[in-house]
Amino acid sequence: MDAVVLVGGFGTRLRPLTLTRPKQMLPVVDRPMIEHVVGRLGQQGITRAVLSLGYRPDAFEAAYPQHRCAGVEMFYAVEPEPLDTAGAIAFAARMADVQDTFVAVNGDVISDFPLADLLDAHSGSGAAATIALIPVEDPSRYGVVVCDPDGRVQAFVEKPPADEAPSRWINAGMYVLAPSVLDLIPEGRPTSIERETFPALVQKGLLYAVARDGFWIDAGTPAAYLEAQLALAGGTHIHSTAEIAPGAQITNSVIMEHATVAAGARVADSVLLPYSAVQANAEISGAIITPDHHITV
Repeated sequence: MDAVVLVGGFGTRLRPLTLTRPKQMLPVVDRPMIEHVVGRLGQQGITRAVLSLGYRPDAFEAAYPQHRCAGVEMFYAVEPEPLDTAGAIAFAARMADVQDTFVAVNGDVISDFPLADLLDAHSGSGAAATIALIPVEDPSRYGVVVCDPDGRVQAFVEKPPADEAPSRWINAGMYVLAPSVLDLIPEGRPTSIERETFPALVQKGLLYAVARDGFWIDAGTPAAYLEAQLALAGGTHIHSTAEIAPGAQITNSVIMEHATVAAGARVADSVLLPYSAVQANAEISGAIITPDHHITV
């Protein structure tokens, strides 16, 4: 089965980390974010990942010149212009000649949502599209979904005010799509799957959803990027090439390759990206330290 992976955005919320590379090529613990996403898909039966590329496609092509990532074959579909979410999915699927039911995922979402549950529900419902839902405390940043008891979506409301959200269940950025969905997406113009395609399917009674609670992080903001690192590390992770001086204290943090922490420094709940440094006796907490920042007292 194919999966279209959306990785074409500019990553503006993660600047300056994304000024020179796409956010899915940022490191998460021990490998680029895209390898966490594609690797998880491969573990669940996906045999080809079609990357919908826009910003800095060369970064992916340089990193994976053999068109394989985390054991999964990759196909590169480079948008001629930004086409928004539905437009990007349709462009990539058409370029890769996707003929059968396929999966589409946001490339900045790291999750343990069981793809098998989504596929089983989709095949048994007659849906054109089946989407994954997860609960959040503040749904105002997301597409909020209301379903009837059999999973048919009754309403899809994109980013409602917090006090007007009809539920706490949100679009988790993972979809199973029948090829017929591509017929609803015009070629050559930006189209939003959240604001146009899904509402159109709701009107036709062809959008279904599966709701599960579990690990889910949209790593597109600095706070979420830090949260993803610490959650996946499961405690302190120190790369073998990092230099930690005697007397330095590291607590619940990720220290990446060739990063340095000098004597007397204290690092807590933080991430040191490759080649970054914390100088002697400095203290940091809840921070992301980039290579061009050397933290001093």
